[in-house]
Amino acid sequence: MSHLYDEIMLNLQSKIITKNYIYHPSEIKDMVKHTANILSSLGLKKGDRLALRLSKSEYVIFFYLACLKNGYIFLPLNPDYKNEELSYFFENAAPTIIICEADEVQNISSIKASENCLIKTVDHYGKGSFYETAKKTDMHQSEVALDTDIAAIIYTSGTTGNPKGAMLSHQALLSNAKALIECWHLSSQDILLHALPLFHVHGLFFAMNTSLLTGIDIILLPKFDLDAFFTYLPSVTLFMGVPTHYTRLLNDPRLTEINCKNMRLFVSGSAPLLPAAFSLFAERTKHTILERYGMTETGINASNPYHKERKVGSVGLPIPGVELRIVDDNDSPLSYDHIGNIQVKGMHLFSGYWQDEMKTKSEFTPDGYFKTGDLGMIDSNGYVSIIGRSKDMIISGGLNVYPKEIELTIDAMPEVVESAVIGLPHPDLGEAVVAIVVSRGSLPTEQILSTLKMHHAAYKCPKKIFFVDDLPKNTMGKVEKNKLRQQFHLS
Repeated sequence: MSHLYDEIMLNLQSKIITKNYIYHPSEIKDMVKHTANILSSLGLKKGDRLALRLSKSEYVIFFYLACLKNGYIFLPLNPDYKNEELSYFFENAAPTIIICEADEVQNISSIKASENCLIKTVDHYGKGSFYETAKKTDMHQSEVALDTDIAAIIYTSGTTGNPKGAMLSHQALLSNAKALIECWHLSSQDILLHALPLFHVHGLFFAMNTSLLTGIDIILLPKFDLDAFFTYLPSVTLFMGVPTHYTRLLNDPRLTEINCKNMRLFVSGSAPLLPAAFSLFAERTKHTILERYGMTETGINASNPYHKERKVGSVGLPIPGVELRIVDDNDSPLSYDHIGNIQVKGMHLFSGYWQDEMKTKSEFTPDGYFKTGDLGMIDSNGYVSIIGRSKDMIISGGLNVYPKEIELTIDAMPEVVESAVIGLPHPDLGEAVVAIVVSRGSLPTEQILSTLKMHHAAYKCPKKIFFVDDLPKNTMGKVEKNKLRQQFHLS
């Protein structure tokens, strides 16, 4: 039996508040059962994949919960994906049904992988061919989902090679949600302002699962919008965002201590938060942002504590149920304050990559730890700091350069908005360190270099600095360094 669905339904006291309607708990339950019944009547069986390509609305939640109930595998897709990307997902996941908006039917039909794949439509008012099917159906029985069954496949961002489908089980999602509820002191007294996408683990699992399990009312914004944010801010207690959200808030004069007086907790994740933003936000609002560390394959691994110190530049302590270690390239544990590979273990881990047993096997150690691909270190108090991705590490002249430590120094300069440090091919060094900088005004290259040379060895300092208006980022605010490597050249 899937305890995730059962516990959500048992504890469901949440209201979902949209621009057009307020859904009370009984209405949410009815819509989920109705949706699950229609899916069953269409012939879906346990383990079938439901691909959903909808703009953000409450119907994404109804389909997600219906899949949990009936044991289908939920496959949420970014509405901005292009045909080439969609074609890959449909071919790889082989969904039994695709839910999209009416104006996408012809396009989806031309690229779906199987002729037997159903296509049904729903808009943000619930209109479309899917719910019209209900007029022709009776109640249908479905198989019961087990804790170890796959609840969802979420594709990784695919910065190298094709995206990989991370299979997340019911028990992995439930164990991670319960740990977050404990860590962040979530309760039915909270009201969440939800401005994240629902096709990503941050908005769908970390925010939604925890809210539904604790009876938190959810104000569902279609997207992050400053006017809407400040309209609702005085009446909410909880916000989960990405660093880009906080940067935009800091540029708005409406971000004040008075407007945040009812807030209990601001959480940031999915990308590193700039230290300057962390400090300025605390100064403006008297709230210290709680930064955490997670990824698609693992859920949340670490979080700054609720009551104790929330350290700038740190993602905090491993959350309950998570074992986290720092190891060298031979998987030997490293002592405090040594940079190494981050590995994690626990019930929260994904079950593997969809249709890729070889890749799955290569990403786990013999003793069951997942190789995150992140570099980090742990201080003597147990706080974890992320230094960067191992694939982003630069080897210049045979010496390791960790981009994050250079970026932190550049970002600390008052004239700098943000920066990205990458390695580019160099005939002598193998890779040369290069910085791409977004500045607020004129900033001489010599000034950046002289500052860096005061803090870092010469081999770590950039051989070239480029200035840009902004950095390319994915939907969750992570800098897409692969695009920067393609865009910039030393010559």
